[in-house]
Formats: sequence, structure tokens, C-alpha cells
Amino acid sequence: MTILTPNSPTAELQAMDAAHHMHPFSTNDDLAKKGARVITRAEGCWLTDSDGNRILDGMAGLWCVNIGYGRRELADAAALQIQELPYYNTFFQTTHVPSLNLAARLAELAPGDLNHVFFACSGSEANDTNLRMVRTYWHEKGQPERQVIISRWNGYHGSSVGSGSLGGMKGIHAQGGLPIPGIHHIGQPHWWAEGGDMTPEEFGLMRARELEQAIQEIGPDKVAAFIAEPIQGAGGVIVPPDSYWPEIKRIVKEYGILLIADEVICGFGRTGQWFGSQTLDIQPDIMTVAKGLSSGYQPIGASIVSDEVAAVIDATEFNHGYTYSGHPVACAVALENLRILEEEGIVDRVREETAPYLKQKFESLTDHPMVGEAKIAGMMGSIALTPDKASRAPFKAEAGTVGYVTRERCFANNLIMRHVGDRMIISPPLVISKSEIDTLIERAWQSLDEAHAQIKAEGIS
Repeated sequence: MTILTPNSPTAELQAMDAAHHMHPFSTNDDLAKKGARVITRAEGCWLTDSDGNRILDGMAGLWCVNIGYGRRELADAAALQIQELPYYNTFFQTTHVPSLNLAARLAELAPGDLNHVFFACSGSEANDTNLRMVRTYWHEKGQPERQVIISRWNGYHGSSVGSGSLGGMKGIHAQGGLPIPGIHHIGQPHWWAEGGDMTPEEFGLMRARELEQAIQEIGPDKVAAFIAEPIQGAGGVIVPPDSYWPEIKRIVKEYGILLIADEVICGFGRTGQWFGSQTLDIQPDIMTVAKGLSSGYQPIGASIVSDEVAAVIDATEFNHGYTYSGHPVACAVALENLRILEEEGIVDRVREETAPYLKQKFESLTDHPMVGEAKIAGMMGSIALTPDKASRAPFKAEAGTVGYVTRERCFANNLIMRHVGDRMIISPPLVISKSEIDTLIERAWQSLDEAHAQIKAEGIS
């Protein structure tokens, strides 16, 4: 076969991609006609494509490249580990140094009594682990009827059968017979889209109390856990009203159910603290982590588990695991990534310097005629697109149409900014500078202008 290189002509790269590569969350026939954008290298917050365009990555890959691209230290850590021990499993009463060191480091960083770690290769796998773990926990405690896990509509917890069921994305549920039994969904704390005439505080309480209603309807003796992202990421960077999480904490404590905080996006500095649970004052029984754990340089995820849950699970044989659980190379890279985050003060700088600066600049986008709301927490934010700010009205076009037009203008202006429906979202590398933030906002504003002109010309505003 012909082996192409990053220097091969773009048309040849796109043709081979279309012929053989099936992309996630894509209509591959449409993508083949359009041609995928081929990314060939990256440095810091910038990508370069096969045509030589430099693109500001406002999404840190998929929410994950926290320390930025091109860090040689992580490549060196991987190379050294490959030479020493490229692979061994942690089944059958064995361990290795990278996995035990990383587990200990995560126990140090995680809040409260989250002192135990079960490794996976992704957030999806880790949430599948959580599903089995909480059901096993209650079974071993003599309450096997506690099977139901409550989640939120529009939450995202992965796309495998188990994690896709835990999430509340209806597009995922529409394929493959999801959700599996024993998963119950309640409303999301999305005031802009669903709050009606309520204040954000009233709406936050109402949505939190849907958890209590669900527990009572299902039966408190049948509910195992509630799983939620501290801030919904893939659902559109939904920052909950201040009243939401305190009420959730009251409910899970009162009914004695486990709380799983999905920190796949929020973890490792994204919100200005090491974990979103610290930012929002949550004390979960299990935290799901991935993405920023290695800054995307290696596929790795984990469930960080409380002393209480671990004591029950450790007393029985937990018949669960993955070939690459605690892969030594992934663990070595993750350890180096955590060292860089700490020693370079990246999380502190986000909290004290760059996140406040980004918040000021990002919220200025509400001055644009098409932007009704700007919500941001640390280094993750979203803007709501609307033709009428006062009424929070949707566009005449099908939901997501204007968001897609705006996203395409961002891409054309060499800015990676995603859309979720008619919300535009950002999650840049944590190392983004103030001047790069200025560039991000300038390109976002230009793209909004161009999209606004386009939808007015097409009569869909």
C-alpha cells in the first residue's frame, strides 16, 4: 500500500481518509464529499493543517490538551517507559511502578477520602466501571435491589453501551437499543433554554428536586447512585445555577445514595481548581477522570473511589477490568503531565490570571446582536445564539442550524470553536496566553459577524 506523509498533497490525504477511515460522530458519506481537514502538527495552542494554515485550538483537542501541544517531556517519559517496561497487565496479583505511583498521586490530589484508583483507557470505560462498581457495592452490602442509576438529560458520560446509557444524549440513545435497563434520567439545570419565567435560583432548586422526586418514585431502596458532571461539557457548557449543587448534596445525603462526579472534562485545572468538585464544593463517592489526566498525550482514564466504597469492593473479587488498565506508558505520561501542571503552577495561573481575563473578554461577546448569554467557568465557556435576547427565543431554522453556520465560519477563520445546538463552546488549553485569548475573541467576533450576515441573507434569523 501507499504510505502517505504529512507532506503529501491534501487531496491525496483526504481521499485515503475517505476510502478507509470511519470517523466518530460523523456522517461519513457527507464528510468524504467535503474532505476532512488534515491536521499535521501542533505546538502550544496552535494546530497546523496540511495546507499550512495555523489554527487556534479553542477546544484543546477534545477538552483534553491542558498543558498544550508539543511538550517534549511527555514524549521523553513515554520513550523511557517503553524501553524499561512497554506493557504488563495488573491482573493476576501483579503491579508495576508507573501504575502504583499514579494511583498514589491521584489519591493525593483528589478531594476528601477519594484514595483508591481503578484504571481504564477512557472516560467511557471508567463510567462503565462505575456502573458495575456501584451495583456491586450495594449487592455486597446486602441490598442487591439497589440497581438504578439516575442521570440527567443532555449529560454526557461516554458513548459505549453502558456509558452512553448513563448519559442523556438522545441521539446516542436512538442507535443500538440504548439506554440499557436500570438507568433513569431527570432534567438538566439549563436555565437559558428551559428556565421559562423562573429566576435561575428558583430553576436550580426545581431541577435539583427532580432528583428527590425520582428517588421517591423509583423507591429509595432501589436507587444506587446519581451521576453528573459538575459542569456539563459536551451538552453545551451548562453552568448550573448557584442553588443547584447544594440541594443535590442535601438529597444524596438524605437518601444515602452514592454520588458520582464525572470529572472527565472538569478535572485537572479546567475550572481553576484541580477538580470541578472543588470549584463547586461537591464531595463525591466516585470521580471519573480521563482527558486532562494525560493532556490527551496517552489514552487513560480512571475511577477515583472513596475509602467506604473501596472497602466494600476490595473485600470481594470484582470481576471487571481491561487489558490496558493502568498501562505503564500511559501512567508514566500522566505522571509527567501532573508534574508539569503542578510545578509550573498552571492550575494556579488559570485561577488567578488567565481565567479571569478570559471571563472578561468572553462575556463581552454578549454585546454582539446574535449573542444572548455568555457562561464561563475557568477555561470552559459557552455563548447562546438567539435572534431575541430578551425572550431567549430560538431561531426560525431547525435547532443547531445557526450554530453550525457559526462553527463553519470559525473554522474558515482558523479558530476551533464547537457548536452544541445553537450554543458555541470553548475549552482552550490551560496554557493559553492573554494575547492568544485576545486572538480567540477577535476571531470569534469576526465569525459571529459573518454568520449573522449569512443567516440574515438566507432569511433564517
